[in-house]
Amino acid sequence: MILSGRRINDNMARHVADETVKLMLRKGLPVLGSKVLVLGLTFKENCPDVRNTKVVDIVRTLHGYNTQVDVYDPWISAEEAEHEYGLKCLREVPAKQQYAAVVLAVGHKQFLELGEQGIKAFGQPGAVLYDVKGILPLGAADGRL
Repeated sequence: MILSGRRINDNMARHVADETVKLMLRKGLPVLGSKVLVLGLTFKENCPDVRNTKVVDIVRTLHGYNTQVDVYDPWISAEEAEHEYGLKCLREVPAKQQYAAVVLAVGHKQFLELGEQGIKAFGQPGAVLYDVKGILPLGAADGRL
């Protein structure tokens, strides 16, 4: 995945997941068994290609913390994601106020259209928001690359 002219590698993916968990702990949110939403799975924005995506490494690292991770990407074939990576992705827009953390991993136009408040609405009150792509205004997310 390209991020500001650079590719996200395995270390960056682990960093995103680790920082998300640290932010949860700083806010006093439980990690074990918590629900985390990852928005976007594709290799790049506004494209259905999931081959070579590093977002899957973020998901796997979050699973390693024993969180329940939901992935939502309006551009993907859920069947392809399950075949390629063994991930069962949400087919519908996630429910609001269900997640202890939201990781905005891909800057799809649908997520941009939701805006800061629309993305935050997926989280529970006080939820962590991590903006991997830096598409939200400065200060809108708890963490960003």
